[in-house]
Amino acid sequence: MRADALAGRVCVVTGASSGIGRATTHALARLGATLVLVCRDRARGDDLVAEVAAASGHDRVALFVADLSSQAAVRELAGALMAAYPALHVLVNNAGVVNLRYTETTDGIETVFAVNHLAPFLLTHLLLGRLRDGSPSRIVNVASDAHRWGRIEFEDLGRRRRYRGMAVYAQSKLANVLFTYELARRLEGTAVTANCLHPGAVATALGHNNGPVAKLIARALKPFFRTPEQGAATSIHLAASPAVDGISGRYFVNCREARSSRASYDVATARRLWQVSAGMTGLG
Repeated sequence: MRADALAGRVCVVTGASSGIGRATTHALARLGATLVLVCRDRARGDDLVAEVAAASGHDRVALFVADLSSQAAVRELAGALMAAYPALHVLVNNAGVVNLRYTETTDGIETVFAVNHLAPFLLTHLLLGRLRDGSPSRIVNVASDAHRWGRIEFEDLGRRRRYRGMAVYAQSKLANVLFTYELARRLEGTAVTANCLHPGAVATALGHNNGPVAKLIARALKPFFRTPEQGAATSIHLAASPAVDGISGRYFVNCREARSSRASYDVATARRLWQVSAGMTGLG
């Protein structure tokens, strides 16, 4: 890609302060993008803004602070972004969480489903007008191959009856893929594309919120994981590469199109998930 591949284009990255999000941010800045960083912690966000500006040689980097577990915060974020930018060109829904125990958000929704699926579902909907104004534009959803073990339990999305952390995470990642495909179908005929990806097993802070044992396991496995920079490669490819111009509704691994799980292509499930998600976020 050319060094100025994203010159004049406004790119929003959620979960930007660490791991894949941080690496994605640095790469997009090097490609000349105007960066909009969404972080939960202001101090870490401020540090990242200064770091990205120094490394990229330009100061087109802005911080927006939001806790994506709160739908009110997501709406406030969307309003602030629309007030600040007349057009958006790339939205990278990267923020995610893994929990080993059941917790709820301020909206009374299981946290992993709320952050990993409902937050990008709501934010994307609220920003679609600005993305259309910036078209051709791209929506990039960071999913995971964990979706292959996922199943959408419509009768108990929060898995309150039997909470298993990895099953809940896998469900949220399957929801990412189903959402991407349904969104692409609904955007057909527009100049806004939507794709999703598997970043690989990456050494990040994901899951470190689950206590010292989880951190210890993560450190032990770190030598076998990809670096955040390697994990971000496909996000960057989908955000910036001319090779994916006009391509929509696909799943990518290692910067190449791949088949996702059989369940992810179930149109009836995707439409039902859309309707349920719209109801849960006040869009229906």
